[in-house]
Amino acid sequence: MTAADGATTTRPLLIDTDVHNTLHHLERYLPREWQDRWMATGMGVGWNYQNPRGVSRRDVMPPNGAAPGSDPLFVLSSHMDRYGIDYAILCGPGQIPLGVDPDYMNAIASAYNDCGEDLWLSVSQRFRGSIIVNADDPLGAANEIRRRAGNPQYAQVLFAAATRSPLGRREYRPIFEAASEAGLPVAVHPGTEGAGTAWPPTPVGWPSRYMEWHNILPTAYMAQVNSLVTEGVFEDFPDLRFIAIEGGVAWLPHLMWRMDKNYKALRDTAPWLRRLPSEYILDHLVLTTQPIEEPRDPEHLAQILDMIDASRTLMFSSDYPHWDFDNPDLVLRDIDPVMRARVMGGTAMEVYQLREAPAREDLPPHAGGLPPVTGSSLGAGPIE
Repeated sequence: MTAADGATTTRPLLIDTDVHNTLHHLERYLPREWQDRWMATGMGVGWNYQNPRGVSRRDVMPPNGAAPGSDPLFVLSSHMDRYGIDYAILCGPGQIPLGVDPDYMNAIASAYNDCGEDLWLSVSQRFRGSIIVNADDPLGAANEIRRRAGNPQYAQVLFAAATRSPLGRREYRPIFEAASEAGLPVAVHPGTEGAGTAWPPTPVGWPSRYMEWHNILPTAYMAQVNSLVTEGVFEDFPDLRFIAIEGGVAWLPHLMWRMDKNYKALRDTAPWLRRLPSEYILDHLVLTTQPIEEPRDPEHLAQILDMIDASRTLMFSSDYPHWDFDNPDLVLRDIDPVMRARVMGGTAMEVYQLREAPAREDLPPHAGGLPPVTGSSLGAGPIE
């Protein structure tokens, strides 16, 4: 397989682009003035819609009884080694929700990153981290990106898909500028829609239950992609890649068609656009597979993958250790093998600049000594 710089590997890589790692005892990484507040209230912005059965699989609990996703060595052995995964992109225990105290939220984001470096990135080169930022303070987020960008184990910038305004608006430019300087893609992940001071999670208000909330999450992604393209973010940052994690796939053809149709009649309202909206989307947007839509007729999914040029717009993700985990041995087994190799690793190699398989460290199967994670150590609650 050929990487972005022309180098070759002896075999295709398997890269999992959405692995959730729990972080322990965040209070130790917070400045003293925030520690008591964290222990008393956590994020302090309220809880979001909850799956009544919980969000984590029970069959991936480490032997010491700690939370699933909390033991890096157990993740290596029980998930990555089991399925032959070369790299895991760590998305952390959650994104920073919209709060009312930007300094506190910035401190939490920085503590997440410090903790992740100590407890996860230091364990194995097979882990690649996300620079978690508070997008509600774009200047603070840009500063955090620049502080971390020198660490080559960071693969992306990550924040919540729920934002105060659509991401194409000018106030978010500092985030994209800092990420572009660092050569890092920007990713969003669901989980805080409707939480704390965020807007209702649907354009028509509040759902009654978790299932309704979960079903409609792609609408936020549609709004963000529409804004990024129409407001010219990809003209301003021509090398930027934007990753929509865990937001589905089947909505994208509809959005591209609608945007292209309207551009032909309304292009004078966005004179900075030099190409069709769908061309920006195909060059800059990347989706992840989990949770992929599963129509009754598999051929319909194959048609959708063709419509979105999935060989360059789709990357495999498992969502480990969550309830809707996707087994990499079973995902998209019936599609074209060349396309599947791209989805399972080839595109991620280019997006994350991973040019070769990492060395396999001689590590024990699990740490066994990590304490169970309880109370406010979990932050604002489980993510989607």
